[in-house]
Amino acid sequence: MQKILVIPSIDIKDGKTVRVVQGIPELNCTEYGNDPVEMAMLWRAENAKCLHVVDFNASWYHSHENFEMIEEICHSVIIPVQVAGGIRTMEDVSNVLGLGATRVIIGTMAYENPNEFGKILEKYGAKKISAAIDIIDNEVVIRSRKQRIGVTALDYAIMLKEKGIERIIVTDISRNGMLSGPNIKLSKDIAEETGAKITLSGGVGNYKDLIQVQEAMNDGIDSVIIGRALYENKFPCQKIWRVAESGIFN
Repeated sequence: MQKILVIPSIDIKDGKTVRVVQGIPELNCTEYGNDPVEMAMLWRAENAKCLHVVDFNASWYHSHENFEMIEEICHSVIIPVQVAGGIRTMEDVSNVLGLGATRVIIGTMAYENPNEFGKILEKYGAKKISAAIDIIDNEVVIRSRKQRIGVTALDYAIMLKEKGIERIIVTDISRNGMLSGPNIKLSKDIAEETGAKITLSGGVGNYKDLIQVQEAMNDGIDSVIIGRALYENKFPCQKIWRVAESGIFN
């Protein structure tokens, strides 16, 4: 049986790994250290097949201060790294891919500048470019999850599919970092209506939640991004792995 792809999230702010609660990066991952590169190597050591990196400085300030670190992550692991945050222009896409990223995730720009978004898709293709849909109460939010646009998640997903997007990262912000269970229905509805491949994000808090996502694979969900639950050892065997890996980067 095909297995759901679990993608660990590495959220970076001011050069450090942070946990994200309802879209707000506020809690440092002091239990495992704040070095995003070490976290990338740790997840790879635990057999991650892909990493999801979010650059909050780029998202908020269009800053490149984390670029050197993201480049180091991309060259420290031999698995695909997808990068999100602050992608506003064709040049931004080129810069991030130049760091070694396998895929770039575009959010706000797809809504605010659809012409540029279309040009980017045409140049790089849907294998390199994916779209993010962040939702609060089934309404799409943009601008670092601060601005509602009055469009439902499903309507927005249809627009993205018409533009040529093949993969959509769907995040229910109200569940992001809350360990309260994923919004599987929303992702299933988007997959069914658009035929796009769906990466679910937000809410997975334990093994039971992960099994529920696994059971939705036939409904178009093929991967899941997990952050806080992994950092807080919410899955069987993680504590044993931690002991075995202690000192691995010394």
